[in-house]
Amino acid sequence: MIRLKVKEVAAAKGIGQGKLARLADMDVKTVKRVYRDPYAEISTFTLDKFAKALGVDASELIESVPDQPPEKS
Repeated sequence: MIRLKVKEVAAAKGIGQGKLARLADMDVKTVKRVYRDPYAEISTFTLDKFAKALGVDASELIESVPDQPPEKS
């Protein structure tokens, strides 16, 4: 499973949601969705826009995490 680290990287650079949306030239709703759900599916195009806006390589914005086991009822 892939987890997005956009929120953490932006915070480390002192960049808020609004500024990130402007820098990445994307709707703030997209940024908010990724902040709320680090497992959200995004395109490689969007990932690249985040990376360029944050001045990092796209690989720094993702990490592989083990799949969550299904919750027991």
